[in-house]
Amino acid sequence: MRDVNPPEAVITLPAPIPREHVEEAGVPDIEAHITGTVWKIECQVGDSISEGDSVVILESMKMEMPVEAEDDGTVKEILCEEGQSVKEGDTLVVLE
Repeated sequence: MRDVNPPEAVITLPAPIPREHVEEAGVPDIEAHITGTVWKIECQVGDSISEGDSVVILESMKMEMPVEAEDDGTVKEILCEEGQSVKEGDTLVVLE
């Protein structure tokens, strides 16, 4: 006789990506959402940005993909350069 009940599936979630910067004000840093090359930086230190603003454009697989701010803030530091390769989860811009 066959077992008609399949074993339960086990789902393993990936470990969280460590963050290099934790802002006291609670404004999250802007991270790369894909692995690629920094094609263009669209902000400067001191710029005020709003949620949804494009701050960096990444190139991956011959496609341009904007990285947008998830919160309002002021650009404190830019941690990437145009032409630099970045991995998913790398911090690109620090906000305050």
